Amino acid sequence: MYSMKSKIAEKLNIPEDISAGLPVVTVMGKEAVFVENYRGIIAYDKNCIKLQAKNCRITFQGKNLEIVYYTNIDMKIEGEIEFVGYS
Repeated sequence: MYSMKSKIAEKLNIPEDISAGLPVVTVMGKEAVFVENYRGIIAYDKNCIKLQAKNCRITFQGKNLEIVYYTNIDMKIEGEIEFVGYS
């Protein structure tokens, strides 16, 4: 059964990830990651970046990781990305 929020989002053609606040992770090869709908940065060093999303934590592991830019809505991570995990 759909909630009222889901029904409204469907009628307005709003993507489910946006209406539900789900994180969107776009991996560009092994060199870059774009993350949307995250809540905060939990840990950050050159080998590991951990983010808090609405319902999970997202972990990026690799070498020479760097947050190139971030806003309240999205961020870009660059480096040699070896692992993306959700918990």
